[in-house]
Amino acid sequence: MPSSAKAMYVAAFLLLTMFFPVLSFAHCDSVAGPVAKDVQEALTSGELSPVLKWIRPADEPELMAAFERALAVRKNGKEAAALADQFFLETAVRLHRASEGEPYTGLKPASAAEEATPALVDTALDKDSLSSIEEPVISEVRAALRARIVKLEKAHKDAEDSPVEGRAYVRAYVELIHYIEHLESDSAATSADGHAHQ
Repeated sequence: MPSSAKAMYVAAFLLLTMFFPVLSFAHCDSVAGPVAKDVQEALTSGELSPVLKWIRPADEPELMAAFERALAVRKNGKEAAALADQFFLETAVRLHRASEGEPYTGLKPASAAEEATPALVDTALDKDSLSSIEEPVISEVRAALRARIVKLEKAHKDAEDSPVEGRAYVRAYVELIHYIEHLESDSAATSADGHAHQ
């Protein structure tokens, strides 16, 4: 893939996460999100491995200890099992959030897992067609960039009409410059180590 096209895809992904950062985080924090699904699988099977991918290697001992406690408590009845499951889920999500460099703010409702952006990616994963999200995301970038260009073009034409119009021109100019710089800077940070920085 040409570097320019790759940069556009990276920029598009980063723009989407800029637009929907709260939704993305809530997705992983949801009681119906991907972390929760792997937690339930682990508790049902007695095997911790599905959850390990969500945390840092350094946090494995804490997760393992929480898992063993949860399995032991689950044997004490339905109510105890529900409390144990929640305790383990909260531990897994908290450690996952730490791996992202983000604070743990509690579990979110199941509806958080149904928000548009996470659902788009999850559906594409389920269908093994991640390439299908490229055009919708790039369209978002293109539309956002075009809106700023049009705004600046109009403001530039009217810039000398009055101080008010001149200031509107400067705002539009700065907005476009900052927008492009932000995309370029995030794209460069991602290219440096292969990870998106948020």
